[in-house]
Amino acid sequence: MHPRKPLIAALLSSALAAGALAATAGLGSAQAADTTTTASAGNVRIAYYDQWSVYGNAFYPKHLDTRGIASQLDVINYSFGNIHPTDLTCFMANKAAGDDANPNAGDGAGDSYADYQKTFSAADSVDGVADKWDQPIVGVFNQFKELKAKYPHLKINISLGGWTYSKYFHDAAKTDASRKKLVTSCIDQYIKGNLPVEGGFGGAGTAAGIFDGIDIDWEYPGSPDGHLGNHYGPEDKQNFTLLLAEFRKQLDAHGAANGGKKYLLTSALPAGQDKIKYIETDKIGQYLDYANIMTYDMHGAWDGDGPTYHQSPLFPSPNDPTDVIAPGTEKYSIDSAIDSWIDGNPAYGIAGGFPANKLTLGYEFYYRGWKGVPAGTTNGLAQTATGGSNARPLSQQAGIAHYKELGGIVDNAATTFWDDQSKSSYFYKDGEFFTGLNQKSIQARVDYGKQRGLAGAMMYSLLGLDNNATLLTQINTALGGTTAPPTTTPPTTPPTTPPTTPPTTTPPTTPPPTGSCTAPAYVAGTVYNGGALVSHKGRTWKAQWWTQNEEPGTTGEWGVWRDQGAC
Repeated sequence: MHPRKPLIAALLSSALAAGALAATAGLGSAQAADTTTTASAGNVRIAYYDQWSVYGNAFYPKHLDTRGIASQLDVINYSFGNIHPTDLTCFMANKAAGDDANPNAGDGAGDSYADYQKTFSAADSVDGVADKWDQPIVGVFNQFKELKAKYPHLKINISLGGWTYSKYFHDAAKTDASRKKLVTSCIDQYIKGNLPVEGGFGGAGTAAGIFDGIDIDWEYPGSPDGHLGNHYGPEDKQNFTLLLAEFRKQLDAHGAANGGKKYLLTSALPAGQDKIKYIETDKIGQYLDYANIMTYDMHGAWDGDGPTYHQSPLFPSPNDPTDVIAPGTEKYSIDSAIDSWIDGNPAYGIAGGFPANKLTLGYEFYYRGWKGVPAGTTNGLAQTATGGSNARPLSQQAGIAHYKELGGIVDNAATTFWDDQSKSSYFYKDGEFFTGLNQKSIQARVDYGKQRGLAGAMMYSLLGLDNNATLLTQINTALGGTTAPPTTTPPTTPPTTPPTTPPTTTPPTTPPPTGSCTAPAYVAGTVYNGGALVSHKGRTWKAQWWTQNEEPGTTGEWGVWRDQGAC
């Protein structure tokens, strides 16, 4: 343990004891955010908006405005873009990813429909104006354009990779030629905005000005612990550094050629020493604006029947019942991760040397959990279980639940508990144990980040928030205020000027439905082919492929039916 650690722990304990937080459960409503503060050192706010948010959860870019989210952020990372399996370039596709147990799940997958082909009704649009069939682009990209017009301070990055789409980073990073090819293609597609024409939308320059940078989410260089089937090798350690250098070089060159604009380069990076050891921690900092450390998912239902433990413990605890991380002697914790990035860890061959003021701590907006957990003497902590917690209707997966699905447990003093050793909150009710954030653990994490001189917060993902954006507001308040309120008048220079020329393909002669429920009603038992439009429960839906007896709105975010908007 480093000499400063007892001091940091003491300061955190002192802050808690002094009443810097609410009660142990931290359940009081957050104070109103200060809307006059601008982002400064130590309180940058970065959050992920997921591509699939627009489907079953019906969480649209409009809600980033109406729920007070955009005003509390500096950067939104739009997740995720993919790498083509043979061309090794950024590309667009309208193909659902496969099952997570499939080693080829992400091959050729993408959602260009959500990106720039999905039309939004007036009620669902940021600016309150319905999309038209003859626009250059629609979809989330166009909604981001409208959002940036209202929040000129806001930056938006495209995030490449993620858990399912990281397979081909290894191949694309292998040589100087392949690195240049990948980076050139990504800048051409997302920064220059040259989209392939699909569904009558897209074309040269149609997405120009929407994205302010690129986020690299390679999970994980050199490591066998990524998605099943990921490509990896020892050369990844050096090649990851070289890939970031190439992104930095080309982004800077493009910015210099376009009025001196500064483009962001960020990366989501691991918190486990067993994965950090494959990264040149002392070299990559010179290329990145921010390194977003994924300080969560340290434990979860994949641990089998337990023992149950925190998914994001702030400090190591002698009461941690889990196994050490091979081949060393340590266990997962946020403090150990930050030590490795800044100071190094000889036991794992980690050099350290990453600048603290470019590191952000990760904050999760979801909970990991188990069911069949006895209360014991610790209210479910460090107990055996019978499996992952019950699936919830929005998160859909056993062992995980959004904040918006657990408010009754997280915001109830009778079901909320505090582990003072690890400075972590946990939740227990009726045999279910959940691990994640509340106001008390948020404050402890923010205090820790400030003591270490870190850059601020990275949050994954906005999809998990409730209508009041409770966790985001608590993080914002703890950091010291928000960035900027919406502007009531457009900026002098709009962030994006729509192209003056239409798409290169001939648009359809009949405008597609825009959510007016002119489509026939869905009828169970009917066979629907790809492209079929139906109305169901006040919304219009489009079939992506042949289907029968799959009710719209029930097939999940990557299912057969795609939501076209409210009627």
